[in-house]
Amino acid sequence: MRTIALEEAFWTDSLQTAGAYRDPWASQELARLMAPEMLAHVGERIGDVAELRLADMDAAGVDIQVLSLTAPGIQGQPDVKVAIDDARRANDFLAEAIASHPTRFAGLAALPLQDPDAAVKELQRAAALGLHGALVNGPTLGHYLDDRQYDPVWAMLEQLDAPLYLHPTLGAEDDRWAVLEGHPELQAAMYRWASDTGGHAMRVIFGGVFDRFPGARLILGHMGEYLPFQLARFDSMAEKTRLPFELRKPPSRYVQDNILITTSGVCSTAALLGAVYAIGIDNVMFAIDYPYEHSGPAVDFLRRLPLAPADLAKIAHGNAERVLKIRPEGR
Repeated sequence: MRTIALEEAFWTDSLQTAGAYRDPWASQELARLMAPEMLAHVGERIGDVAELRLADMDAAGVDIQVLSLTAPGIQGQPDVKVAIDDARRANDFLAEAIASHPTRFAGLAALPLQDPDAAVKELQRAAALGLHGALVNGPTLGHYLDDRQYDPVWAMLEQLDAPLYLHPTLGAEDDRWAVLEGHPELQAAMYRWASDTGGHAMRVIFGGVFDRFPGARLILGHMGEYLPFQLARFDSMAEKTRLPFELRKPPSRYVQDNILITTSGVCSTAALLGAVYAIGIDNVMFAIDYPYEHSGPAVDFLRRLPLAPADLAKIAHGNAERVLKIRPEGR
């Protein structure tokens, strides 16, 4: 069965922005949260877009990885000129990697949202390079995607019919949750990142982005960052709450109509079946979260899903081909 994995990370040292696996402080932070063997596994592979990566794909049976710049990416870069330059560098590096292995890799662009006009231009340039949308790692310098300054970016995404993948990022040290104090393991991928990212997506909905740009599409990883399992709650409370914008539809409809999810890092049959019931089979796509997750178990999970062959094919590759416009023979 053809398999496209949609949330697969890379890093390039050509950027001026420090990467989490190259910057000493960030490495110390990650070392406190990750087992040493996993940190070594990621460190070996995050900058590799050929030898180790392709070997892992072949061993697991992954046909295509859709590559994107790993967190924290350039979203926290305070120098606007550096952010613009690094987005270009990252996207050029990605385009070259895809050109070297056009049947194995596709890509999502990095965007310098520090300057929305520059982000629009980079999005257009990335589309010309053959990239299939964009990915951002959390808020950009504290600004979330419902900020009206990003309306030109949403307009261009809608015009290009290209999705935006919203990925978690490293938690801000000055924005701690009291309930998680003393438990650093909960401040990251174990729990907080999903809550932060799901909340970010809810801001997009309740900020009226999808009313202004009804053709825009947002992708969430990790089985939807909790959102598919709370749709009834969202609708019930929206009826009882004074909202900042009068939405045209119930909140659940925006999740179903404008948001797609991937399975990255959540190899749970129960969760997947629940998500399919909640948002529909056409809105669920396979992902691994490589190299933070191992490819073999993720692909085994996919192949063992109790779904009809046509539905399994949609999750494995069909929905990604449709949404990202990936041709059956490759990118």
